[in-house]
Amino acid sequence: MFRASFVVAISLSILTTICSAQSEPTSATTCTLDDGRQVSLRFNAVTSKAEKPPNGKPWTPGGAAMTLFTEAPLAFGGTTIPIGAYTVYPIPAKDKWTLVVNKNVTRGAAYDEKQDMARATMETDQIPQPSDVLDVAFEHVGAKCTLRIYFGKALSSVPFVAK
Repeated sequence: MFRASFVVAISLSILTTICSAQSEPTSATTCTLDDGRQVSLRFNAVTSKAEKPPNGKPWTPGGAAMTLFTEAPLAFGGTTIPIGAYTVYPIPAKDKWTLVVNKNVTRGAAYDEKQDMARATMETDQIPQPSDVLDVAFEHVGAKCTLRIYFGKALSSVPFVAK
């Protein structure tokens, strides 16, 4: 248990340093599990006037990938995501979005599909009141942290389940 906590602390410290050297994330969301472990995501809250997501391609809002930090192993897209830090890429499409968890957290690195750990199709709906600013939030129920992404007329969501 001590070793796992130590590895997480070091990983989060290194990734925090890496992320602060990139374009500084403007927003974050956190899901605190019932046992106190956390899952968090940092992202740039871009506006729909300043940026249009690429249709069918990985999106890096504000020029930087979203960054996922987890203190618990997570089930996602049929794969177990170990404790640690990862980049996350939403892939917007007209009718459905996909979310990719990628293990490459190197500062300024381009997206590399070979580094993907898992992909999952997001449940995507149209919302009546469009969101002009990218908003990302977790919905927490039991061991599940459902990531919800609001942008334009789309609301896309996908669950991460703590193990």
